[in-house]
Amino acid sequence: MVTTPLKTTKSEEIFAAAQKLMPGGVSSPVRAFKSVGGQPIVFDHVKGAYIWDVDGNQYIDYVGTWGPAICGHAHPEVLAALRDALEKGTSFGAPCYLENVLAEMVIDAVPSIEMVRFVNSGTEACMGVLRLMRAFTGRDKLIKFEGCYHGHADMFLVKAGSGVATLGLPDSPGVPKSTTANTLTAPYNDLDAVKQLFEENPDQIAGVILEPVVGNAGFIPPDAGFLEGLRLLTQEHGALLVFDEVMTGFRIAYGGAQEKFGITPDLTTLGKIIGGGLPVGAYGGRKEIMQLVAPAGPMYQAGTLSGNPLAMTAGIKTLELLQRPGTYEQLDRITKKLSDGLLQIAQETGHAACGGQISGMFGFFFTEGPVHNYEDAKKSDTAKFGRFHRGMLEHGIYLAPSQFEAGFTSLAHTDEDIDRTLEAARAVMASL
Repeated sequence: MVTTPLKTTKSEEIFAAAQKLMPGGVSSPVRAFKSVGGQPIVFDHVKGAYIWDVDGNQYIDYVGTWGPAICGHAHPEVLAALRDALEKGTSFGAPCYLENVLAEMVIDAVPSIEMVRFVNSGTEACMGVLRLMRAFTGRDKLIKFEGCYHGHADMFLVKAGSGVATLGLPDSPGVPKSTTANTLTAPYNDLDAVKQLFEENPDQIAGVILEPVVGNAGFIPPDAGFLEGLRLLTQEHGALLVFDEVMTGFRIAYGGAQEKFGITPDLTTLGKIIGGGLPVGAYGGRKEIMQLVAPAGPMYQAGTLSGNPLAMTAGIKTLELLQRPGTYEQLDRITKKLSDGLLQIAQETGHAACGGQISGMFGFFFTEGPVHNYEDAKKSDTAKFGRFHRGMLEHGIYLAPSQFEAGFTSLAHTDEDIDRTLEAARAVMASL
């Protein structure tokens, strides 16, 4: 495969100007390409499985706006629904029927959810669910897992993944120790560590929150028995189990990780796909817990744009598309072809690598593996990943600009896209 150097003049000009206007030139840290080197490309438009940048370069996209574009970017049916909704207005700040429709769809799909509250982001959803955990149990402490990311709220920025892992940042400046004093951490996939925390903090732990499949320290699936063990431990100690399915919800199965693995938590957070590409988040769970949320109960949480009619519209249409026959079989098939191919090419070209996929979510690490937790993930050759990322970009393949982020496929990706991606990967790995 022969490539020519990317033309990035306009991207460089725009990013240089952006750095004088916004911290680091971006609105979210991982976009700055800090961990892979070089400067970010600036997007111009997207369609299906593809991105075009401001210099006219086209790429096959495996970020999918970090997960929401499961049906492909700018899906015509989603756009048509949004055009109709726009005619009625962009925001109400009041109840609208669309909230009922999407709420019913979420409740029907996700095993743990009997009532749901819509918010505007995954971070908001996790903030709300933490307050609810504490309100319901009357306890203050929570357990999270190293490398799991639950948004940028103070109490979650303890051994967090995502951009914190990508940039190698310590627990963030500006977060008081008093705020994180009640946040306990354990290695992912380590039940014994969780047992020890419960023993050391009797009747003090409100609950356990985790990504049931980690995506913010790279792609890390749960070991056999891990989720089941957490379910039993929380029940034994009168604590709540919370699945952060902002990433996995409606992606690894229509009912999320809890449907895929057959484990029902007490509470769930959602985002990304349920907004069809527009800003959205949600948290939900058992009715007896959710009825504590204001105005039904005393636990306060609010939002001006929550239940926004455009986000509801895009989410409804996206979930309708996902209910069509063969959707998840296609996602699994195409993603397995990609994941297996990348690992085979790495082996054939002499690179230590490991990884895997579940449905339309995948990842691989430049390390022998296996990777069971964040400590294992940190053994990856991040410098090599940076060179690989740049090489793939030169070949027209857009991957997450971090070793510590999962990748995503969509229903718009074709076998030809996967073949082209693997051809590029072979050329790049052979040159590393």
